[in-house]
Amino acid sequence: MNLVSISPVNCFFRKIVLYSLIILLFLSSCVTQKDLEYMQDKNKTIKSFIEAPLDDYRLKPNDELYIQISSLDDAAANVFTGTGAQPSIYLSGIDPYGASLMSYAVDKEGYLLLPNIGRISVKDKTTAQVGELIKESLINILSQPVVSVKLVNRYVSVLGEVRNPGHFAYAQEKLTVYDAISLAGDITVFGNREEVILTRNENGKNIRVNVNLNRSDILSSVYYNLRPNDIVYVKPLRKRFWGMDQFPYAVILSTITTALLIYSVIQ
Repeated sequence: MNLVSISPVNCFFRKIVLYSLIILLFLSSCVTQKDLEYMQDKNKTIKSFIEAPLDDYRLKPNDELYIQISSLDDAAANVFTGTGAQPSIYLSGIDPYGASLMSYAVDKEGYLLLPNIGRISVKDKTTAQVGELIKESLINILSQPVVSVKLVNRYVSVLGEVRNPGHFAYAQEKLTVYDAISLAGDITVFGNREEVILTRNENGKNIRVNVNLNRSDILSSVYYNLRPNDIVYVKPLRKRFWGMDQFPYAVILSTITTALLIYSVIQ
């Protein structure tokens, strides 16, 4: 029986080839530019999208309302608010915790308790409707009352593969999913922009929706604008383990180059 001997040099060369193939496999699983781009479309001619209608927010138990009441009799109106500042200016310059201390909370049964008025059912009503109810209740108490109602507890949570995950307060009436991502410092290179999970409470049920931020038609989606207390979760890419900024490519390539140089010298 003839035994074929393998020289150490040939064995060394085979190992180099094997390691090179493994590295090429790792490189093929790297995060690419396509993985990082928002609103990608094959059809580049579409320039505009019709925005989905955004229904007015309906109040729920545990919501907090800032109520500003003014009238010709300012002294009497201050019984309800304790301040004469305008609500839009006042709320924009105060932190959410401070605003909650000056707000009225909706109880678990959906009622709002106001001085000199009593309990008002506000569940499933908009802030505009609540303002009209309060105004009607004050007609016989104040002279020409003007009522403004603002929702205090506007929060959205952003979790997962973002730079600064957290619970964020916002004051504007509209907050898009991209706005929420911006509050969290944008998605990391390992975040999956095609599989962003949106969790929302609707009619007492928690729903889960998959949102694809890589498609431009998100601009016309009913989930483009977020609602108070929505949760946005960015899933990680499957390529995360061999991330481009974690794998030591420079060291490996330098080692292979040196090994090939040594092999050529030995040969």
